[in-house]
Order: sequence, then structure tokens, then C-alpha cells
Amino acid sequence: MTIFVAGLLVFLGIHSVSIVAPRWRDAQAGRMGENGWKGLYALVSIASFIAMIYGYGIARQIPVMVYAPPMALRHLALLLMLPVFPLLIAAYLPGRIKRLTRNPMLLAVILWAVSHLLANGTLNDLLLFGGFLVWSVADLISVSRRTHLRPVPSAPASAMNDVIVIVVGLGLYAFVLLSAHAHVIGVSPLG
Repeated sequence: MTIFVAGLLVFLGIHSVSIVAPRWRDAQAGRMGENGWKGLYALVSIASFIAMIYGYGIARQIPVMVYAPPMALRHLALLLMLPVFPLLIAAYLPGRIKRLTRNPMLLAVILWAVSHLLANGTLNDLLLFGGFLVWSVADLISVSRRTHLRPVPSAPASAMNDVIVIVVGLGLYAFVLLSAHAHVIGVSPLG
């Protein structure tokens, strides 16, 4: 559990720098150069993500049950996951969806975390999904208060992007639901 928690804290910590210390982040990027900062950020993110996943796998071997979710909540979780992949893609393919949601990636993380909290009741699930939920809500609040936002690289805005977002996003959802989740995570969301 120690490796998992350490990886989770470092991963969410590096992703929280712009929330808690935006001036410090900008100063580091100025000192190292934008690419230097992004390189360090990427290395810390990748290393902590690997530690988090590895530690989570170990923690799953001896689960500590906190609550047993009823089947109805698992069905609700499947429904809440439906817009997650389209929202993730909308962050990079601007159209009406991105304009209406303003922060589609953070909304996707919130829905992903809530749905998994409804469907899973182990301690490591609460730490993982609860941690991401708290972080994404804090980041959403922070983004709404920031006066200067760094641009996110994305494709040019287009009405066709919304069609791509929905079709590809729902296709990815079906792929994850029917195959990838069971193969990668080891658990089928369909039971």
C-alpha cells in the first residue's frame, strides 16, 4: 500500500502545482525553459504513475473492504461512464461540446472517479478514485479562478469535431467496457 499511496500523492502533487503554486511553476518554467519544465514534469508524472499502478496492483491482492456497493450503483456507474471518453477527446478537438463544458477533461475525470467510487468499495479504490475526485474538483475551481490559462494544444475548432468526439468516444467506451477493462485491469465492468 505504501508504494501505491506514494505514487498517488506524487502524481496528484505534480498535477497540483498549477493549483497551489502557479507563480512557482511559471518561475521554474522560466528558469529551466518551458521544454525543460515539461520534461521534468513528464518524468515525474510517468514515474509516479508507474508506482501508483504497481502499488495498486499489490494492494488489490489483499483488499480491505470499506463497503459493498449494491448492484444498482454498478449500473449507475456504467451510465455515468458513458460521456467520459467523449469528454476526454473533446478537450483536444474543440467544438460545441468543449465550448459548453469549458473543461471537458476535468469533467471526465470527475465522472470517472464518481462512477468508480459507486462501483468499488475497497480502501485502495477509495484512495485512488477519491483522490482523483478531490484533485479534479480542486483543479476545476482553480481553473475557473485563474486569470491566465496556458493554451492546450488541440486541433482547429470545427463543428465536425463534435461528431468525431461522440463517435470515437462512444466507440472507445464500448471497447473498454466489452474488452479492454477486463484485459488491462483484470475485472470486467459487466460482472
